[in-house]
Amino acid sequence: MYYLGLDIGSSSIKVAIVSIETGESIGVVQEPKTEMSMLAIKNGWAEQNPEDWWQYICKGILAIKEKYNISEDQIKGIGISYQMHGLVIVDKQGKPLRKSIIWCDSRAVHIGNTAFNEIGEQKCVAHVLNSPANFTASKLKWVKENEPEIYKKIYKFMLPGDYIAYKFSNVINTTISGLSEGILWDFKNDTVANFLLEYYGLDSCLVPDIVDTFSNQSQVDKQGAKESGLAVGTPIFYRAGDQPNNALSLNVLNPGEVAATGGTSGVVYAVTNNLSGKESTRVNNFAHVNYHKNAPVLGKLLNINGAGIQYRWLLNNLAVSSYEEMNTLAGKIPIGSDGVCVIPFGNGAERMLNNKEVGTRIVNLNLNNHTKAHICRAALEGIAFSFVYGMDILKSDGIKVNVMRAGNDNLFRAKIFADTVATLIEHEIEIYNTTGAIGAARASHLHLGDFKKFSKSIMDNDYVMSYSPLKNKKSYINAYENWKKELKLISNK
Repeated sequence: MYYLGLDIGSSSIKVAIVSIETGESIGVVQEPKTEMSMLAIKNGWAEQNPEDWWQYICKGILAIKEKYNISEDQIKGIGISYQMHGLVIVDKQGKPLRKSIIWCDSRAVHIGNTAFNEIGEQKCVAHVLNSPANFTASKLKWVKENEPEIYKKIYKFMLPGDYIAYKFSNVINTTISGLSEGILWDFKNDTVANFLLEYYGLDSCLVPDIVDTFSNQSQVDKQGAKESGLAVGTPIFYRAGDQPNNALSLNVLNPGEVAATGGTSGVVYAVTNNLSGKESTRVNNFAHVNYHKNAPVLGKLLNINGAGIQYRWLLNNLAVSSYEEMNTLAGKIPIGSDGVCVIPFGNGAERMLNNKEVGTRIVNLNLNNHTKAHICRAALEGIAFSFVYGMDILKSDGIKVNVMRAGNDNLFRAKIFADTVATLIEHEIEIYNTTGAIGAARASHLHLGDFKKFSKSIMDNDYVMSYSPLKNKKSYINAYENWKKELKLISNK
């Protein structure tokens, strides 16, 4: 018997099957094979058709059943991971009234910033632990202001994962974790953030019913079964945004545990029971997947735009053939890259730098002594230092670190990068080979409350290796301090 997991990204949909008994991944498929389209009518806008997500999910389910010879009756539960912060609005018939305004759409920035200033930083931080910023609540306010005829027809708003659960079941609901990612959960009063709805003039009746993250949230109905190829009555047991789900996929559930992702951009997601919003303009605070009103567990999310994209740019523009060659070259250069520093923030404004665009800089380059090997090492170190810099911000916001867990992606496969981070944060980094879709599938089992079995399945099936802090850390500290000095000089210009 199996659980099915879905990961609804903005570029593709991934569908996974795992064994209920062992948690072992049977397989993962992706739809479409190329990247999903995104509509950008104006600069800074980004929209997708929610129905496209559903069609690709149905194709993916069909493909994975056929590939692994699995029948609908063998699938006993569904877990859903989805792109965060998106807005889906539907009428009374459940039909989307417009395309979804997705996570990377920036049209509502001004609305959220104005709300933060007018409501007041103190109240926002005390109640929602964040600025309203460019999140779901602000996007819904944008619709009310700019598309009033559409707003009048709204029956409910949903997050992307809520909409997919609805397509399976014809039931509309959401979770506390989901509402918090839209800046719609009042942590102080443990209720929907009614003060923000009132400020924006949004109808509270538009908020869906709330269900537990790990529960029998709804079941596949006849229409959902016909379209998806799953059996009528198959329960949806789990739903979460992609970053909380990525943390769960890495077994990051308890205070002191940190999940890290080192892809094109980087993410550090730290779990805590500290409700501090001290760094609310640089760090986002969301209800984690195991949040309960009587036992609040938060995920503090810090995003680093300029991460793997920096190393990829070097791959494309240096005379090198692979990341492996770059890593080998970097390994020939001492810690600190003989003074060369790479400031890797060339992928737009960095929130952790108070939304400054400092760009990518290569500094202290001596044309007589330094080579492309120095640049490779300095780039790996610079990206690692940006992760450590982010961790320092999180620690100032009350985070305590016991362990960091990361996916087996390009950056964490580079020993120089992982050694640098582990040594400077003074904690072990555990590497796991997993995906969000696999994590969502396994999370279906947590409606039974068996977290011990869930954690064991990750260790048994996904653990790759660990990086331990190196004892001789003086050279790393000196290099990091030099990098911070250069960053400060650039930031103050």
